[in-house]
Amino acid sequence: MKIGEVARKTGVKAETIRFYEREGILNAPPRTRSNYRDYGPAEAATLVFIRRARDLGFSMPDIRELLELSNEDDRSCAAVDSLARAHLDQVKRKIAALQLMRDELSRMIASCEQDRVSDCRIIDALVGQTTQDGT
Repeated sequence: MKIGEVARKTGVKAETIRFYEREGILNAPPRTRSNYRDYGPAEAATLVFIRRARDLGFSMPDIRELLELSNEDDRSCAAVDSLARAHLDQVKRKIAALQLMRDELSRMIASCEQDRVSDCRIIDALVGQTTQDGT
């Protein structure tokens, strides 16, 4: 199948597919006589794997490693588990940071009197000034 068809079937844009090929994450498929890329089921499956891993937030180096590990059927999945656990730890740290941001933004918004910008507690907080009540 041509790149447009595999893109539709896998939900990965043609431009992204070419990028994955350049990066060596996706093997370049054979070419037809008219020099079009001819993607098969294996390339489509790899693209779905990559898209799903990206959806879960895995980095490109991690995806590269996961793809390599996925080709070693007899190997223990401990390395895969380790990668997934490390990624989960990163996700938990990001969630904690986002919760802190949410709390700070909520505090800033609650302290705003919605009067004039010159008295705006949100602007004061962003420039590092404390409010009159010490917050």
